Amino acid sequence: MSPSPIRVSFEFFPPGDAAMAATLWRSLERLAPLNPAFVSVTYGADGSTRERTHALVTRIQRETPLTGAPHLTCIGAPREAILDVARGYWAQGIRHLVALRGDPPEGAGAYAPHSGGFACAAELVAGLRSVAPFEISVAAYPETHPEARSAQADLENLKRKLDAGASRAITQFFFDTGVFLRFRDRCAAAGIEAPLVPGILPITRFAQVLRFATRCGASVPAWLHERFAGLDADEETRRLLAASVAIEQVEALARHGVREFHFYTLNRAELTYAICHALGLRPVARAAGTASALGGVNA
Repeated sequence: MSPSPIRVSFEFFPPGDAAMAATLWRSLERLAPLNPAFVSVTYGADGSTRERTHALVTRIQRETPLTGAPHLTCIGAPREAILDVARGYWAQGIRHLVALRGDPPEGAGAYAPHSGGFACAAELVAGLRSVAPFEISVAAYPETHPEARSAQADLENLKRKLDAGASRAITQFFFDTGVFLRFRDRCAAAGIEAPLVPGILPITRFAQVLRFATRCGASVPAWLHERFAGLDADEETRRLLAASVAIEQVEALARHGVREFHFYTLNRAELTYAICHALGLRPVARAAGTASALGGVNA
């Protein structure tokens, strides 16, 4: 029996200026022919990009053949305001959401729910499901959320989000394949049956990855430090190594039965496209006229 086909999804963030917007749309054009299940659009850690997220995801939904999936968080708004945003998305034909607790604004200290807001992601998921039958993705943390009391408490929180109506869990990025596989085993033992999708972060700048890892509690193995040592000023070699590292990672996961991958693109297409090619994905021709804003996707 042949294995099921590989499915991918891509994450983007709202561009901050015209040049970043041009880069984003070139990346969408490059990746769209790989027929992703959806493309998610981030919200900003503290909800600060709400309007730009809305503008980008509605444009994707309106002008491209892609399925847009906006992030929604519990940060900075009461329940009804968040649910009103969800109702608006449903009215615009958006059927997939990424529901997250969100992080407090920088310098605000520990997370505290908004007065009259959702206290946690599980409550947010339940609220969104009360609006409409959205497909909802949530976050999972193979190395435990930095604020969790314990790994077991974090796993129980993931189960609450899925039991509240989420469709799948997308993991925080990781670099040790064993970390994901052990986490998958723990999820199965806890009775979690929803798809667990590994989040893959291609390394564009190693120093940036270290900052990301510090914030989210992801480990960076010593061998990865060694591989990128001394390459701060050598972009070409970094890119070659980044592709090699990520391809090794996804191929190892595929050998262990993983068939879905979510890529944190950082709005760049080149590495993600190369990794998907190594997974066996090839451009899919679309019917003429379905990609008005992405003229290249019919090729």
